[in-house]
Formats: sequence, structure tokens, C-alpha cells
Amino acid sequence: MAQVLEFKLPDLGEGLTEAEIVRWLVQVGDVVAVDQPVVEVETAKASVEVPCPYGGVVTARYGEEGAELPVGAPLLTVAVGEPDGKSTAGSGNVLVGYGTSEAPGRRRRVRPVALTGGGASGNGDTGARAAVNGTKAASPGVNGTAAAPVSSLPATALPSDGPVPVISPLVRRLAREGGLDLRRLAGSGPDGLILRADVERALRAGADQGSGRTAEAPVAAMPVQAVASASASASVPGEVRVPLKGIRGAVADKLSRSRREIPDATCWVDADATELMRARAAMNAAGGTKISLVALLARICAAALARFPELNSSVDTEAREIVQHPYVHLGFAAQTERGLVVPVVRDAHTRDAESLTGEFARLTEAARAGTLTPGELTGGTFTLNNYGVFGVDGSTPIVNHPEAAMLGVGRIVPKPWVHEGELAVRQVVQLSLTFDHRVCDGGTAGGFLRYVADCVEQPAVLLRTL
Repeated sequence: MAQVLEFKLPDLGEGLTEAEIVRWLVQVGDVVAVDQPVVEVETAKASVEVPCPYGGVVTARYGEEGAELPVGAPLLTVAVGEPDGKSTAGSGNVLVGYGTSEAPGRRRRVRPVALTGGGASGNGDTGARAAVNGTKAASPGVNGTAAAPVSSLPATALPSDGPVPVISPLVRRLAREGGLDLRRLAGSGPDGLILRADVERALRAGADQGSGRTAEAPVAAMPVQAVASASASASVPGEVRVPLKGIRGAVADKLSRSRREIPDATCWVDADATELMRARAAMNAAGGTKISLVALLARICAAALARFPELNSSVDTEAREIVQHPYVHLGFAAQTERGLVVPVVRDAHTRDAESLTGEFARLTEAARAGTLTPGELTGGTFTLNNYGVFGVDGSTPIVNHPEAAMLGVGRIVPKPWVHEGELAVRQVVQLSLTFDHRVCDGGTAGGFLRYVADCVEQPAVLLRTL
């Protein structure tokens, strides 16, 4: 006899709380193998194909293409089993960098929910937890029959002090900022799960009511503050509104956190890059792999961080400690059609220029294709930002939290320069260092930047210190 197992959207790592369904790879009725990719989803970091840990027949799918689902929400159900009636276990494997485990459980016990219509108080906790986690269990009624699931109750019938069927922190935040009481809202997700679209629709409905228009989906007892908040954000003719979501939203959140937590400062210096450019040209003329400029700069960064390890660190705010890392995982800014991403070259301090060139090329191509994994986008200890490719000379970038510093490199252009006591035209570049002032003072930051500049001006300096 077949057993129906439910596969939920796994935790994709690094604090991601939701994902958008890009493309279903299976249909209801299809037979799937263990660990076969069943859906392509897009998170704030990358597009990934999610494999199902069960093998069997797909009996249901949850969510249309383009819909956003929170972590822990059901993706699909699979009927598994063998002819002799013995159930078949799934692989139990976890995705590299993601994991197919259940969503994290609550830290405190969920109080029982007495549903209108006679839910038994002794088993109310089961029904409440089922509503929150998106499962299909329901609490037994007083007479032993199943009580109605939360999704079938009118919005006004939800309890005023019990748990709310929502698992996404983003949904809770949107409701809180809009002044919306989630207990008054019926969710459209599986078993009454409240989704982001429900909250946004409710806020729009409040705005429509406040302006006298017909609401799309009225919400019972809409709080006055929600109406005021939504009305204040209503569009005006000709105004363009771009949703702050996906990569753009993730970047906004991370940069905002960096600005809140990191007391940063920036120092900069102009450097004569003529000799570095000549050295690169000579290396490429010798044949073999063409060495990229960013690879040479990465080698210089790794050497500088070995001399100034304070800048290859992060701050543990809870322990009030500075954590200096024994390795250099070098992030680099890459602009793509999906937005700005920062792939990470792991163990950059152990790589030569040729290896760095190849890894930069591989990660850049993956970034443009949108196939970077969360593991390739996280874990950096220092960032190299070559904004010179945009034709600008300088910048004061925001530190890539939780790192402690970022080296910025402007465009390399011919400029008048005093060389060996005489005025000459040289290839000049502006270098800037933005750093967390908690991990070091200006002397350390200046020493790091000066060493980088010396290596750019005289590549032989790098050879002497390796």
C-alpha cells in the first residue's frame, strides 16, 4: 500500500526565508526517482533546482510558477511504496549548501488553540502547529470528529491570543510595518498559511477603502493605522514602483545591516600602475593562460592580508570579540542582469595567478547565468571591488557584512605623474580601502593600503615578500 509523503521547501541556507517558483520540472502523475530535481526556484541569491528526497508518483503540487513560498511550506506530495505494501524511505540526503531538513521548529511550546466550533482543548496544540507548519493535520473535535482547519474559518473567527498560521519572518515584518493584525487575516496558502501576497493584498485593500475605491479582497476589521500606512504609499500617476525583492531586496537588507552595525571609514591613495601593467603583458606574452588584472590584484590582496591580518576578520558582537580568519576567502563584486552579486574565491591565499584567473572566470560566468550556489556566494572574509570597469575613478563602498574591509580599484588611465624626478604620462589608478574601525585603527588600514600601492607600483615588492 502506497504511503503519501509531503516534501516541503527546504532551508536553502544563509538565513533565506522564502523562494520563488521559477519552473516546475514535474507534473502531477509523473513518476520521480529519489533525489530527482522537481522544481526550479529562485532565492535572493541564486536560481537552484531542488531535488526531492522521495521516489514515487507525484500526487499534488503546491504553488504556481511565479509564486513565492516560505521555507517549510509544502512543495509537493509523493506516493511511495512497493508492491508488497512496504513503504519506501527517501534518500535522506541533503543538498550541498542547502539541506532538505524540516524548517526549524519553534523555540517555545505553541499554546493550544480553541477553534470556534468546538475544538478539543487537549489536542488544540496539534491543530495549531499543523496550521503554522502548513501540514494537513486537524485537531479532533469535542465529539471525536475533526475540527475545521484554520483555512476554512472566516477571518473574524481566528482566536485573538493563539498562534498565527504564518512562518515567514518577512510576512510578519510587512504586517507589522503596515499595522495589520495577522489574526484577522485568512491565508490563501495550504491549510490557511498566510503568504506575503495575502498581506500585500490586505494592505492594498486598506488603501482602496481609504480612497473610496472598491477593494480587491476586503479584510475584516482592517486597523485604521494599516489604512493610513497603505494610503501613504499609494502610487501617483506616472510613478514607477519596483518591488524591493529578490537579489535587490537581499542587497538592500545586507547593506542596511552593514550601515547599522559597522562604523566604517575609508582611506585612499593614487598609485602608478604602469609597471604592473607591463608585468602582466610580459606574463601573457610568454604563452599559456592569459592572466587577468583582477587575479594579480587578488594576489596582492592575499599578500597584504598576511601582513595585516586584522583586516581579514569579522566581529562577534555577542561575544564582543574580533575573529581573525586563518584563510582568505576572497569575494569580488560582479554586476549581472539579476543585480549585484559577490561570488567568493575560496582559499585565495593558496592560489597562483593562473588558478585565480580561472576561478574568477568560472564564478563570473556562473553569476551571469544565475547558477551560483549559496555556498559560492557566502563565507567571504574580504572583498575586492573593481569598480573601474564602470569607468569611474573612486568610490566609498559599504563593507560587505560580516567582513571587516573592502579594497576598491578605480579605472587605470593615463595621467601626468612625476616619475624619477620628471613629469611623465603614466598609468594611474586610485585605490581605496573601506574598513571596520572596530577591528583596527587608521595606522593599520593605512599600512595595508600603502603596501598594496607599493606592489602595484613595483611588482617586485610582492616577489620579495612572498
